[in-house]
Amino acid sequence: MISSIFGKTKPINYIIVLTFSFLFYWLVHFILYQRIYGPEQIIGQVLVLAVLLFSFFVVNFIVKRNKMTGTNSYTILFFAMLMVIFPEVLTDNNAVLANFLLLLAIRRLISMRSLKNLKLKIFDASLWIMFASIFYDWALLYMLVVFIAIYIYEPKSFDNWLVPFAAGFVMFMISYSFLILTNNQEFLIDHYQFSIALNADYYLNWGSSSKLIVYTLFFFILTIFAFLKLGKSGVGKIVTTRLVVFSFIIGLALNVLLSTNDLHPILLTFFPAAVLMTNYVESIKRENMREIILMFSIFIPFIVFLSIMIVK
Repeated sequence: MISSIFGKTKPINYIIVLTFSFLFYWLVHFILYQRIYGPEQIIGQVLVLAVLLFSFFVVNFIVKRNKMTGTNSYTILFFAMLMVIFPEVLTDNNAVLANFLLLLAIRRLISMRSLKNLKLKIFDASLWIMFASIFYDWALLYMLVVFIAIYIYEPKSFDNWLVPFAAGFVMFMISYSFLILTNNQEFLIDHYQFSIALNADYYLNWGSSSKLIVYTLFFFILTIFAFLKLGKSGVGKIVTTRLVVFSFIIGLALNVLLSTNDLHPILLTFFPAAVLMTNYVESIKRENMREIILMFSIFIPFIVFLSIMIVK
């Protein structure tokens, strides 16, 4: 039943996922974490929710445009289910906004496989990452993915290596001009502290640490499986998968560096995880087995969420 719905790309799939995400977002805020917002704060949360919902379209566009998956909607389904496992990410507005900008950056980096307009794509990706760093200063670590992409696709062109620095200069000029107009020139110095907010209590908490450990192990198992399956595939898809894995590792590093009760950058790893989960499901030849796996992929997140509700 699940594969018959999400095994194809239909508008109904968007309606199901977006409606669920809309309702789940408010459930997490008002019931799970019992947040209270004033009128102005509600408007802000609605805008954040709009960005989150639009992220699903970006996710689907990336995987379809670059043929990272087949013609199905499993990726957006898994992206939504990961939010159910980690509902705390929906309370972190910085994570939602940074994730959206990083998706735009990853879109440009993955599209480098065509070897067309490389400098423009490198510039765009670098600029999106730098805008994302406004919400998480450590998001600048994603610049490593940019340099890895340059090394993979066109390392011999010296100009390509200079493009990210040009994007950094443009970002500085835009942001500093805006800060002068708003009389807030100290923002850049105050924001880019690159401090390590390592919260030991977060990792000593059984619920948080166990979810993170299982999630990380599961991802790396999927990574090994993906590379074994892609051994006979074209080089393009292998390279794309490498960029996806690097993106996950950096997102995981951010989660370690910023592990507090208010910051939840684990959301930044959801896209690469959803892509690899989709590739795994697509590799299952037996339809009944695929259906069972899909059922578990929905059933388990809700069991985890109910356990969180009970503990809360």
